[in-house]
Amino acid sequence: MKIAVSSYSFSQAMRDGRMTIMDVIPKAKEMGYEGVEIVRGGWSDEEMRAMAPKLKAQSEEYGMPIIAYMVGADFIRNGLDAEVGRLKREAEVAALLGAPRMRHDSTGGRDANDNPVSVEEALPIVAEGYRRVTEFAAGLGVHTMIENHGYFFQDACRVKKLIETVNHPNFGWLMDMGNFMCADEKPVESVKIAAPMAVHAHAKDFFHKEKGEYVPNGQGWFGTRGGNALRGTIIGHGAVNVPECLKTLRAAGYDGWLSVEFEGIEDCITSLEADLKNLKEMLA
Repeated sequence: MKIAVSSYSFSQAMRDGRMTIMDVIPKAKEMGYEGVEIVRGGWSDEEMRAMAPKLKAQSEEYGMPIIAYMVGADFIRNGLDAEVGRLKREAEVAALLGAPRMRHDSTGGRDANDNPVSVEEALPIVAEGYRRVTEFAAGLGVHTMIENHGYFFQDACRVKKLIETVNHPNFGWLMDMGNFMCADEKPVESVKIAAPMAVHAHAKDFFHKEKGEYVPNGQGWFGTRGGNALRGTIIGHGAVNVPECLKTLRAAGYDGWLSVEFEGIEDCITSLEADLKNLKEMLA
């Protein structure tokens, strides 16, 4: 597996002014990563379309492929037709970037009036949205994906059911080994379900606290669906059994990209250096 890094992993440095999005590819190359993911920030559509060819040219200059483009979405809250139209435009941005894959979200599980919807109600709507987007993206040479995150379509069986419902060869699973913990699942067991459908993978680690334990306020901790608590950290430092997840991926025949998504409060630059070192040792 080749190791890439998400631009999201540099969010800390971009927030404090040390870096901009145009610094991500050179810095990732300097660190020893082999590719990058570009995550859609707060730029306007016009800004993103203007930036995409520049990032593509930079990736070619540094020999650092842009392996995926990541965007948000909500087919339920934002309306199916409107969201499909917007995501088709995002697929065009992915093509401008030269990214062969695009991940977009499904729903947060609430409608436009903030009323909750059930998984059974959401499934056919979300599946239709994914199918329409991926059919369009296929014509651009862009493979679309769902990532297990966002609390609603996050547990392994729900995501598996959604992918089976979409049932399209251009659509697959961006499997994030750490994110299963947000739905209170054990990563190794969930990876066994996800691995045969994985077309892309995120490496991530979390510290974990059980419901009722003391959780420091405002220090990077957040709640799981069931009331436990997680905090992002350096790969190998937390509760995710990353080596076993990697073994499971390999056993399923996965040999694609492994992309680091760092979410910790430690310094992102030194942490990403450690992430790469630790992942290389695990893969070896």
